[in-house]
Amino acid sequence: MNSFKYLDLKSVPCPLNVVKIKLALEKLSKNEQLIVELDKGEPEEMVLNNLKEMRCTFSKIKEQENLLKIKILNDN
Repeated sequence: MNSFKYLDLKSVPCPLNVVKIKLALEKLSKNEQLIVELDKGEPEEMVLNNLKEMRCTFSKIKEQENLLKIKILNDN
């Protein structure tokens, strides 16, 4: 069974949102998921690029005009 943690990063500036995600991922156990809500634009670009660099498996689960919700799987 997959469990998950939730991180609300709306209105959190770059690069603080990237740092918070990295710290949260370090605390996850294997196969645990992290659900993150963040602002569109620069925060979205910074976070997604960083997740790709870290080779994390992630998917967009909700996208609105100013908001993005992603699911990150801790498979490292």
